[in-house]
Amino acid sequence: MRYAKTIIYVDNVEEVLDFYYQAFGLSTLALTESGDYGEIDSGEVILGFASHPLAQAQFKQSYIRAQPKQPALGFELTLCCSNVSESYDRAVIAGAEPLMPPSVKGEGAQAYVRAIEGTLIALVNERAS
Repeated sequence: MRYAKTIIYVDNVEEVLDFYYQAFGLSTLALTESGDYGEIDSGEVILGFASHPLAQAQFKQSYIRAQPKQPALGFELTLCCSNVSESYDRAVIAGAEPLMPPSVKGEGAQAYVRAIEGTLIALVNERAS
């Protein structure tokens, strides 16, 4: 078995894909014609985004929606970057909520932002991952 994909359920897939490009430079790999599912080029593991109606059509269980103005869900995405300070600034300019400015921790710098759909994002030096 191998870990293949993470899908985050969001209100507006195209808006989130654009945010991830503007904030982190991650390009769109795929987007359905209906705009209810898309994936970004995040490396080996696929990071996808699905609309809430599509998610609810897949399974009938309820779930807690990530919301920018509500407490964060209990997970984070970690993105490796060559310059944490520049990446943090770029993300904030693109609309990310600043949570923890860049600071040196252990082997390198790290910072935290919150994406427009409410996901926690850790930014770390490439060598620290």
